[in-house]
Amino acid sequence: MKVNARKSLESLNSKADWTGIRFVEEDSRTLFVRDERLEPSHQEINSGAMVEVLVDGQFSYAATPDTSELGLKRAYQKAMGLAEIAKSWKLTNFTEEQRPKATGSYSTPKANDLDTAGIEQLVQNLVDATKAMKTSDEVMSRHAYIMHSQTKMRYVSSSGSDFEQNFTQNLSNLSVTAQRGGDVQTRSNGMDVGQAGAEFFNREKLLKQGTQIGEQVLELLSAENCPSETMDVILAPSQLYLQIHESIGHPLEIDRILGDERNYAGWSFVNLEDFGKLQYGSSLLNVTFDPTLPFEMASYMYDDTGARADKQYIIKDGQLLRGLGSLESQSRAKIDGVACARATSWNRPPLDRMANLNIEPGTSSLKEMISSVERGILMDTNKSWSIDDYRNKFQFGCEYAQLIENGEITKTVKNPNYRGMCTPFWNSLKGVGNNETFEVWGSYFCGKAEPNQTIRVGHATPYCLFSDVEVFGGAK
Repeated sequence: MKVNARKSLESLNSKADWTGIRFVEEDSRTLFVRDERLEPSHQEINSGAMVEVLVDGQFSYAATPDTSELGLKRAYQKAMGLAEIAKSWKLTNFTEEQRPKATGSYSTPKANDLDTAGIEQLVQNLVDATKAMKTSDEVMSRHAYIMHSQTKMRYVSSSGSDFEQNFTQNLSNLSVTAQRGGDVQTRSNGMDVGQAGAEFFNREKLLKQGTQIGEQVLELLSAENCPSETMDVILAPSQLYLQIHESIGHPLEIDRILGDERNYAGWSFVNLEDFGKLQYGSSLLNVTFDPTLPFEMASYMYDDTGARADKQYIIKDGQLLRGLGSLESQSRAKIDGVACARATSWNRPPLDRMANLNIEPGTSSLKEMISSVERGILMDTNKSWSIDDYRNKFQFGCEYAQLIENGEITKTVKNPNYRGMCTPFWNSLKGVGNNETFEVWGSYFCGKAEPNQTIRVGHATPYCLFSDVEVFGGAK
């Protein structure tokens, strides 16, 4: 980021109605330990800039890895040329209102950086975590994998925007596989993610998770197959976060509803006229877009167009209120949205994306929810998922489950799955966990758009109880 951003902008001598430059530099590391041995590690440093112009109501972009004055001018000239071509085909007339003035800075709260000594200790922690997974000779393989990314972004514009955001984002994945006869089972920690420094990779936590999943994978080998019937289901946050992601997040992206996304990852069953009217879930369902939580994966001050990020209810008391749409999409669709225009890097334009999309805590303890179930199942940690092109019909599989009978957990079952449709499923919500059950999860790899943009999102949620869900067992 060794550039003078304001000087770079001024050097363009732009003739556009509005001009902006977004500089991005990212340093990413991965470490991978297999069966107590360090595999080849990886580090990638990537940097460049996106130049954006507004010409006669049309936004246009051009990216460059060359952030010199000459490189930025070439990108600017290309963006101007594309704007001239595109304005004849524009869908709507944009103004500077879609690029508000934004100033200030945001940085991930963190205690420690990941220096050389820290990496050496982290490798040892991962080795010891895989050692803790070796609970039996039936254990076939053990993996410990981490990603650590530091991203610096600087944004300046002709309307006076000048802000900087620095993110430190992490992923930790532990996994163990065991075999007994023809039965193979895998148990993982579900992929921990979050914004923090090196303290995220806490040794005690890694060892505890390694020991737990090492014990539980053997438990699964001895377990009965999940029954196939309609019953109550309690979803742990390790599964529910992906349910939120696929059946609330993606269907409510306004650009998807407008039809921009049909080719790559499907459309949406939601219509523009549903906002303010559709009972998306039961009265217990309260979903917020909240990029202000300090340690969640996608917390930030501004989105990548300069829109200020704040907490907003997407669904309140079950009713759909607003979409996941940027200022551009809000202008096109004429509905309320949020500050969610986000780009995966310097060489992609910002799109409507999830950030932190959370279910607000309720009042029930986990014990109270379990005791209310006559016959049901508690499912933990996502294993597989599928959803149709309208983001409506879905099917999920989990790694681990426990049967509930007469208000008590009675036994572990394996290969658990469930299926449903979005609004009937969320309207079956009859219990929402309290703050003590609330956990922060998310995804490091949310894909969208052509060319593809993989972005990091956060989902925080308590345990939740659903009634009359179709449950079935997988292959034995």
